[in-house]
Amino acid sequence: QVQLVESGGGSVQAGGSLRLSCVASGLRLSYGMGWFRQAPGKEREFVAGISNGGATTYYTDSAKGRFSISRENAKNTVYLQMNSQKPEDTAVYYCAAKRRDGSSFVDPGNYIYWGQGTQVTVSS
Repeated sequence: QVQLVESGGGSVQAGGSLRLSCVASGLRLSYGMGWFRQAPGKEREFVAGISNGGATTYYTDSAKGRFSISRENAKNTVYLQMNSQKPEDTAVYYCAAKRRDGSSFVDPGNYIYWGQGTQVTVSS
């Protein structure tokens, strides 16, 4: 049984930092991985992605320069370091494993496994 379990969410003031972790079980972490978020009343949106070897990363414009995605395949873990957080970063954050077909990291439809999400709340 494949499971992706996120942790590290919580409440932080604007300008603060959080590091999210996503631990995979039931599969070898040889997939491209992504972080998405969904705020109340909004669609799920791409935040960051990383290739299976970790050599290539992708970010949405709002995350560039503030967030950093990384992975430790030996630990089956993917991270999202979030710095200089803003109230608009408030959302449930999900990690996901992407199909190994060269498809875009941005489209959530290209992901086959999802975690249950972790809440991030940034107050002003």
